[in-house]
Amino acid sequence: MSDDPRLALIAATLRDVPDFPKPGIVFKDIHPLLQDSATFRLVLDLLEEHARALRVDRIVGIESRGFLFGAPLADRLRVGLSLVRKPKKLPFTTIRETYELEYGTDTIEMHVDAVKPGERVLIVDDLLATGGTARAAANLVTRLGGQLAGCLFVVELAFLSGRARFDGVPVHALVRVD
Repeated sequence: MSDDPRLALIAATLRDVPDFPKPGIVFKDIHPLLQDSATFRLVLDLLEEHARALRVDRIVGIESRGFLFGAPLADRLRVGLSLVRKPKKLPFTTIRETYELEYGTDTIEMHVDAVKPGERVLIVDDLLATGGTARAAANLVTRLGGQLAGCLFVVELAFLSGRARFDGVPVHALVRVD
């Protein structure tokens, strides 16, 4: 972890919840971070700093916690926000991407007009674990003709190696858990 005291503050605000959602998993709960306005604003300030450097045209937020960071970030950058959701949650025509999980598969969708060809797109979510969902979102972006400018997360569980799914794409997380 960095020596930056701002990042240490963010890391200290995260709550570990053992055995959620199943035994053996230690869930990184961002709710305490969201409940403290100063820490939430700090997170948004740091995300904005990284996002500005990428000069993006659009933010793509991943359901559901990615919406919490993606929406205010899109507002700060004065760019559009597009949503990636679970199947049958979006009202218009969608494209979908199915991806592998540890046991089985999952699917996400995006509106067919969510990204315009050539747009520089930044994917935003709260947490990078194995990278399956974010990689699937990236595939949707590129299928619509978007240019993946990067991926931005609040927390990265580095021991799960999700970053490896994004060879050549800038990936940044504020807090890294080894």
